[in-house]
Amino acid sequence: MERVNELAKSKAAVIFAKSTDCMCHSIKTLFYDLGASPAVYELDSDPSGRELECALQKLGCKPTVPAVFIGGRFVGSAKDVLAAHLTGSLKEMLIAAKAIWF
Repeated sequence: MERVNELAKSKAAVIFAKSTDCMCHSIKTLFYDLGASPAVYELDSDPSGRELECALQKLGCKPTVPAVFIGGRFVGSAKDVLAAHLTGSLKEMLIAAKAIWF
């Protein structure tokens, strides 16, 4: 759990993902399209990926990926991020966390 918290605060925007998951790819693309450069941790490529996935489950991430953190705060999974994008609040969160500038 401690490592997830450390990594979540390592950059303004952090995405825990799996390289083979289509929703992970979509969320990463959305962030790039908005001008953000998130830290992306691919759990299927990380030697401690299974431990990180278990810690994400304990945080309430279901499904465990993608798990998105902005400004060190857990935003949610793909559906939560997409809902925030549709309301415009995702962009506001990214600006407030200094992940993007306008």
